[in-house]
Amino acid sequence: MMSANSSDSVTSSEDMIGFAPAKINLGLFVTGKRSDGFHDLESVFWPVGWNDVLEVHRKDTPGLDLKITGLSIEGDATDNLVSRAYVLLQDRFGIGGVKAHLHKCIPMGAGLGGGSSDGTCMLKLLNLLFELGIDDIQGEALAAELGSDCPFFWKAHPAHVTGRGEHLAPWDFDFPEGMWIAIAHPGIHVSTREAFAGISPAPSGLDWGMLSAAPIANWSELLRNDFQPGIEHLHPRIAAVRNLLTKSGAVYSQMTGTGSACFGIFADEEAAQQACEAAREQGWPAFAVVANP
Repeated sequence: MMSANSSDSVTSSEDMIGFAPAKINLGLFVTGKRSDGFHDLESVFWPVGWNDVLEVHRKDTPGLDLKITGLSIEGDATDNLVSRAYVLLQDRFGIGGVKAHLHKCIPMGAGLGGGSSDGTCMLKLLNLLFELGIDDIQGEALAAELGSDCPFFWKAHPAHVTGRGEHLAPWDFDFPEGMWIAIAHPGIHVSTREAFAGISPAPSGLDWGMLSAAPIANWSELLRNDFQPGIEHLHPRIAAVRNLLTKSGAVYSQMTGTGSACFGIFADEEAAQQACEAAREQGWPAFAVVANP
């Protein structure tokens, strides 16, 4: 097996396995409505090690055979981003048949980017499997054809994100040594349409350089998630998750993306794991990971 991040040469007969990470948003501002119907966003995407697992290998017959295990995916499995990534490269490069196995661990509709990460992971694995020679610039452009958040996952490095989510700039920041992130999910699926229904775009007014220099305990004075008030009004359980993280000792907590998962930043692993345990006692899946990727 080889990972999707491997730089070693590969042969066409090898299986490929990749780990598709989740992300959280350190702030999420909806700054304007675009003429193409989309919204302009501003955020920092931060990768976290809560991963889906994707395995691919060649088959002799044309097309994609996709098996999905783990958490269920709503809708038609032939129209998810993994399948669409295969179709994109099949149309563009004429690649052969593929068997794929996606094991879902990241909740859907949680604002963690799991579907976008899966689709981009598929692009990366097929690039290696078929030796297509796609570089980072081409890879991010192909990922953008799948969805707004997808280009971030090509490298999955912390990034300041603008536009629809396709414009990426490296964000040079490290959490203090020893800090952890706890993520809890209340089991609510928030659709994109539902999330944007209550949005009134406004400039962020944030100097992101100031954010990186500010104590994390002060981030609540600088950051906001424009989706959070409306989504928490519709789904009060999301506010309860965020409040639990805060009461458990989070230095900073927020809903991520369009919800419904919430994250808290903790001073150490013990505090983060205890917060996760408190969330699980409420029946909410939770995961803790070291803060720096």
